[in-house]
Amino acid sequence: MELENKRIIVTGAAQGIGEATLRAFVREGAKVVGFDLNEEGGTRVAKEASESGPGSASFRTVDVSDKAVVDAATDSAVEELGGLDVLINVAGFQRSAPAADITDEHFEAIFHVNVLGTVHTNQAAYRHMKPNHAGAIVNFGSMSGLTAELTNATYGMSKAAVHTWTRSVAREWGPDGIRMNAVLPYMNTPMFDKFRGSLTPDELAAYDAEIAKSIPLGGKFGNADLDLAPVLVFLASDASHFITGQLLPVDGGLTSVR
Repeated sequence: MELENKRIIVTGAAQGIGEATLRAFVREGAKVVGFDLNEEGGTRVAKEASESGPGSASFRTVDVSDKAVVDAATDSAVEELGGLDVLINVAGFQRSAPAADITDEHFEAIFHVNVLGTVHTNQAAYRHMKPNHAGAIVNFGSMSGLTAELTNATYGMSKAAVHTWTRSVAREWGPDGIRMNAVLPYMNTPMFDKFRGSLTPDELAAYDAEIAKSIPLGGKFGNADLDLAPVLVFLASDASHFITGQLLPVDGGLTSVR
């Protein structure tokens, strides 16, 4: 078990990638606390994961865009876990809009979760990791932050900010023994389903056709349990002790990052 007795917080843990991550970590022997706004889903996932073991999981209802809530929940989770070794910040929000129709409300809704949520959770984790001179943080970027996508400019801007934050802060916190990386996944998730649902039939057909020819490994999005969770286990484990400041696409070869 690569993560036996690791103490981990996973945000966005009630569904999709966050759920797959929490379950994978518990299977690897970790002690995990999940954060999410979805109390019902998060409680169910933590309970089921704990029953399967061999690790354990619990859950807290957390809005990552609220710094005071994040700080309090992190302090509580660290007290329960007996420390903090890893933060996996999956929580994110996507809403499509044509560029000409982007409002302040639309912008703030996305940036408060994707950007401020990243800052809040990372800072809270750093506060607990720094005294031990050790820790690993994994944020979630996106190819949307590297390229142009129809009706998705605000989300792409937010993920570009996550990329820059991750690379910059990795340099600041590296001397404190803390590694920080970001994954850029292309996985089938509930959020991706919502994005697809926002496209017109013509836009969706064009999008799917482009994906089919752009992803060398299979021509389609990945599975969070099979294709992404093992990568996150690696980044949370001691095996990745000399990797920091990296943007790692997990997308079947769609993207190259440098």
